[in-house]
Amino acid sequence: MDVADDSERVAASLVRRLDGLTFRDAAADQVTALIINSVVEWARAEGWRVYRRAASVLPLPPPLSGQYSVLDVACARPTGPPVVVEVDRTDRRRTVEKLLAEAAAGRVPIWVRWGTGRFVAPPPPVRLVTCVVTRGTGPAGQVRLFSRIPASDRPPPAHSVTPVGSADALALPIPLDDGRPR
Repeated sequence: MDVADDSERVAASLVRRLDGLTFRDAAADQVTALIINSVVEWARAEGWRVYRRAASVLPLPPPLSGQYSVLDVACARPTGPPVVVEVDRTDRRRTVEKLLAEAAAGRVPIWVRWGTGRFVAPPPPVRLVTCVVTRGTGPAGQVRLFSRIPASDRPPPAHSVTPVGSADALALPIPLDDGRPR
């Protein structure tokens, strides 16, 4: 199988898995953890070995040059190249650099971006998987909270509380039992 076809198939499989992910009123760190857990469950369901916070091939910048970046999830597959997944809420240049380095080392790089939208596609061969959420505020406006709920579970929109105006009562013709108006 062609590497591009394989990475497209792998990314599409992860999209299907994340489409079922739902949560309400979660803080940003909680959302990232939920998505990482879903990626881990997805990879295990595929029969792959899964490593959280695996070492990347990309070294850290000075003064930490002797150390390496870490990946959110790395997966060893029985057939095909390893799959690496990074999960971010923001558009991070360092993440793109890390995933491009992983691709150059022969891995399938997937970037899971979550947020309210406007995701910029990374350069190939990095595959972008998006997870769109809604944003709200917590108690006293202190904390941003995020939700992802199925469309069927969304509450109806709030109705306007603005009075429409006064209306005069109209007499409507209501038929009596014999068919004559009252």
